[in-house]
Amino acid sequence: MAASEPVVYINGEYLPQSQATVSVLDRGFLFGDGVYEVIPVFAGKPLRLTEHLDRLHRSMHRVSLKNPLTLQEWEEIFQTLLESNPGGYRSIYLQVTRGAAPIRDLSLSADIEPTVFVMVNDIKPVDYAELEKGIEAITVDDFRWKACDIKSVSLIANVMIRLRANEQNVVDAIMVRGGLVTEGTASNIFVVHNGIISTPPKSDCLLPGITRDLVIELALANGLTVEERDIKQDELETADEIWLTSSTREIAPVVKLDNHVVGDGVAGECWKKIIALYQGYKKELRNG
Repeated sequence: MAASEPVVYINGEYLPQSQATVSVLDRGFLFGDGVYEVIPVFAGKPLRLTEHLDRLHRSMHRVSLKNPLTLQEWEEIFQTLLESNPGGYRSIYLQVTRGAAPIRDLSLSADIEPTVFVMVNDIKPVDYAELEKGIEAITVDDFRWKACDIKSVSLIANVMIRLRANEQNVVDAIMVRGGLVTEGTASNIFVVHNGIISTPPKSDCLLPGITRDLVIELALANGLTVEERDIKQDELETADEIWLTSSTREIAPVVKLDNHVVGDGVAGECWKKIIALYQGYKKELRNG
């Protein structure tokens, strides 16, 4: 093993990444039958670990998959991997599948054990000067299944939509279902009109983002107005600001949508307030 080769966790073992394997009969490989989480880590401190693990538990409950580990066991794995893979800005990726069955069959075998995989990845620190320049996106029909609140490893629809965006030389796509805005391919959406921040309510049409909830919390705690409500597609055309939020992207202002300028075509004043609050929260986390 090369000195720099990452160490990962797979089914009770810590191994060099090149030696970690799963069965070709694993249901995650064959059916996408599994769930996952991504947890940013700043200065060794996971961002909202409890909330991420709560969402993991909800996803597993939704697909009738028993959580194979206790909270303490998860935390011990994360700590061991963070110590084995030192660095600055990192993220923990964890995945639980239903496991490997004797044969490929949609029906479940009662005696199979879940496959648990965890790794630590380096992530590029957010360049806030670059982030302030904003991103471009397109709107796309949301043709995914009606269970998007599950953080499932079955992401082929999201991949297809992201590819469509990249083919048009933009960063991301904002999905619309039945005339209502749902989310980005790997992010939640916020829209600002006249200083009021709006975001779609939690439902089975979108993933309840940890960063989404944090943005709402920070905004409300600092006197900003936030509404969780349905957002119609035509509201995107008149928005003063549009943001896409995720754990790794943080809060990205969309400055052009479908080749039309959003607001003044630059990151707005409301975004500047929120990103400053978010940076302050991260600083407290690192120093805590």
